[in-house]
Amino acid sequence: MRTAALGPAERAEALARMSERELDILVVGGGVVGAGTVLDAATRGLSTGIVEARDWASGTSSRSSKLIHGGLRYLEMLDFTLVREALKERGLLLQRIAPHLVRPVPFLYPLRHRGWERLYAGSGVALYDVLATASGRSRGLPHHRHLTRRQALRVAPALRKDALVGALQYYDAQMDDARYVAALVRTAAAYGAHAANRARVVGFLREGERVVGARVEDLEQGGEYEIRAKQVVNATGVWTDDTQRLTAERGQFHVRASKGIHLVVPRDRIHSTTGLILRTEKSVLFVIPWGRHWIIGTTDTGWDLDKAHPAASSADIDYLLDHVNSVLAVPLTRDDVEGVYAGLRPLLAGESDATSKLSREHTVAHPVPGLVVVAGGKYTTYRVMAKDAVDEAVHGLDHRVAECTTEEVPLVGAEGYHAMWNARARIAARTGLHVARVEHLLGRYGSLTDEVLELVAADPSLGEPLPCADDYLRAEVVYACTHEGARHLDDVLTRRTRISIETFDRGTRSARECAELMAPVLGWDAGQIDREVEHYHKRVEAERESQRQPDDQTADAARLGAPDIVPLQPL
Repeated sequence: MRTAALGPAERAEALARMSERELDILVVGGGVVGAGTVLDAATRGLSTGIVEARDWASGTSSRSSKLIHGGLRYLEMLDFTLVREALKERGLLLQRIAPHLVRPVPFLYPLRHRGWERLYAGSGVALYDVLATASGRSRGLPHHRHLTRRQALRVAPALRKDALVGALQYYDAQMDDARYVAALVRTAAAYGAHAANRARVVGFLREGERVVGARVEDLEQGGEYEIRAKQVVNATGVWTDDTQRLTAERGQFHVRASKGIHLVVPRDRIHSTTGLILRTEKSVLFVIPWGRHWIIGTTDTGWDLDKAHPAASSADIDYLLDHVNSVLAVPLTRDDVEGVYAGLRPLLAGESDATSKLSREHTVAHPVPGLVVVAGGKYTTYRVMAKDAVDEAVHGLDHRVAECTTEEVPLVGAEGYHAMWNARARIAARTGLHVARVEHLLGRYGSLTDEVLELVAADPSLGEPLPCADDYLRAEVVYACTHEGARHLDDVLTRRTRISIETFDRGTRSARECAELMAPVLGWDAGQIDREVEHYHKRVEAERESQRQPDDQTADAARLGAPDIVPLQPL
């Protein structure tokens, strides 16, 4: 399969093409569900386009726990259908769709009580394995095992001895969520879809009661486009209700936002070879291996403030530290925290006010002719949500449409990945890079690593690591702009890389060199470089200030002290 770039020229061409002729389907929203939907439609042979007001995955889809999992805790709610579906998807992503981006991760569940808890929790984990096997997609993940306290402390020496009487170990999977979405969009573009970020829907086109397209504002170059489509899919997550209001029609359901925050700490702060899953009074807490770091999360609280930049308060951070410290022999402090990020879950409003009880399932509706709405769900089941949305949309098309094929469609970088992994020592010898560096690249780009290495071959200086963020090569910054749709410094430091949460300075010391690498690709002058760097520094300071505030209201006010580099005016 040919690959597709999402550089500046391709973005401009996509907007022009979308406005020239009517599409079969236009997708609004560039998170995982929107990206999955445009790929589903494109691989059915439909003419498709996708627009996103900000950056790909800039909302919920870059701020998750980075887990591809079946939802072990949903078994306790007896939601077997959701778990079975998610486990099937987990297997597909691991084995066929994105083996370069999705990988196994072990978790240890400490047991606090003798006898009954091992039986109770062990039965749940055993059923989890059985459901995975029944899905036909369990290969690649070991089955769970029971551990004594001594065995558990051997794999997780960081645990306090009095924090457990034994443990269970099981496996799930993880990925880099923002990179996954970018790969989805690039795969869709390779199958003919038109894709443009920083392109905001400001209204819908109507003929009578029917929606026949959208008015789209180009936030980068200016101007407005009319994009006509036989069906429009609203896949805007926590913004679903806001997008729906543009039709002046009442929605058939509502989406509420639940805030979840995560902390990132260096790997050496917790001595363990496995992740942890801990039960809290409200939900569960994960300690997730993440390269040279740990991700600790998450919370689950209602949020009705700014959706673009949900803020983590001091109380949120204390909540996570208190709970993880309850089992650690050497407690973590605020000084151990490298990064903090907050995201919003789009939950379907139900009969309960407690967000942890709102539906994690998804729904698809056709509120007015020509418009399909898809909302809710879990990251793991994005492909099913996309399939259901396109299945609903094709009812409004005037020709026969093929069935969904995305079970069989690998993402860009998947084909040839295993062969390149096996040849990583030879690649390292050929390029002069350390084998660990090659492995890191393969885990981010898969077989597209060759495209990054071509940049290094053309300019060896790009083979040097970034200052103060040496997990990443300078070439990766350039590649983010030429191939992955990065338009601003924040896109690179926050989503194409994870420098913003993986360094104690939050990326401020890498910012200027990154901006200077981006400038030739994006046509920036010295003034624009200065503006990008200044904006990023202000963003980091606003986030730090918000994390010192006692509650959501004061944290939100502090975070909003730094405006976006491309501010969005209220519609």
